[in-house]
Amino acid sequence: MFEKQAAVFLYAVSPVHAGAGNAVGVIDNPIQRERHTRHPSFSGSGIKGALRHGFEALGGDRTLIDSLFGPDSSGQTELHAGAVSFGDAQLVVFPIRSLRGGFVYATCPHALARVRRLLEMVGVAVEWPAIPDVADGTCKVSNDALLDRDRLHLEAFEYAATLSPELAVIGRNLGERALPDGAAYGYFRTKMAQDLVLLSDGDFTYFAENATLVEPHVRIDPETGTASTGGLFYTENLPPESLLVAPLLASATRTGRSDGRMEAAEVMVKLKNVVDGKILQIGGDATTGRGLVLARMQEA
Repeated sequence: MFEKQAAVFLYAVSPVHAGAGNAVGVIDNPIQRERHTRHPSFSGSGIKGALRHGFEALGGDRTLIDSLFGPDSSGQTELHAGAVSFGDAQLVVFPIRSLRGGFVYATCPHALARVRRLLEMVGVAVEWPAIPDVADGTCKVSNDALLDRDRLHLEAFEYAATLSPELAVIGRNLGERALPDGAAYGYFRTKMAQDLVLLSDGDFTYFAENATLVEPHVRIDPETGTASTGGLFYTENLPPESLLVAPLLASATRTGRSDGRMEAAEVMVKLKNVVDGKILQIGGDATTGRGLVLARMQEA
C-alpha cells in the first residue's frame, strides 16, 4: 500500500516527444494525449522509466534502483514490485504565441481545478482565490500590457479580455511551485505571474490540439547521402515552456528482505534528493536535444 504522496511538476525546457506509438492523421509521430480532453500528457510508466534510466546519472545510488523501481524482469529470479509509482502527467499551462509579450502562459478552469485537486489530495495547502468564470471567445488576463485596447491576440485569434487580479495570484503561486529560485528561472517565474491567461475549456483545448510543435523530418539514404523516396515524415512535440503535473506515490520497499528495508517516508526522501530541481530526459529523440524537463516535487 502506498503511504506517502507528492505532486511532481514537469516544466518543458526543450521540445518533448512523448510518443503515442500510433497515428491516424497527417502527423506520423503524434504525442500522447488524454482520451477525453485531448490535452497532451505523459504516461506514468514513461516518467517512471525515464527516472529509472537516469537515476544514477542524476546522482542517485545505483544499488537503490531495484528497490525503488523494481528489478529488470529479464534473467532475474527474485522479482518484486518497486516502491515508487507515478501517475500520468496532466497539462496545467500551455504556451501560445501572442501579438504582445511574445507568448503567454495559457490555462483554463478545468486545468487549474485539476492541479488544485491533486495538490490537496497529497496534503499540500492551496490558498488560491476562486477561479474566475470565462466564456468561449473571451479571456481573463493578469497584465493589460498584453492587450491591444481590450483585445488579446493569440495566434490568428482575437479575444475580448478583462483584467483579473486573482489570476496574477494563481500565476505567481504556480511559478513558485513549479520553478526553482535563482536567476536561471527568475524570468519565467515572473512571466508566469504577469502573463498567465485564462481561456475557456473549449478554447484552451483547441490550442492544446493545434498549436503544438510539428517538425518535418527526412530519411537519408546512406548510399547516396540524399533524401530517400517516401522518406518524409512529421513528428509532433510538446513545445518548451509547457507545464504538467503528475502524482507520485511511495510505499515501503518490497524486496522481502529485512536488510536494506526502507519505509515509505525514507523512499520519498531518497527520490526527492535525486529528482527535485533536476533536469530529466523524457520521451524520444534524446540525441537531438528533445525531452529536457525540469522536475519539482511538492509534498505535505
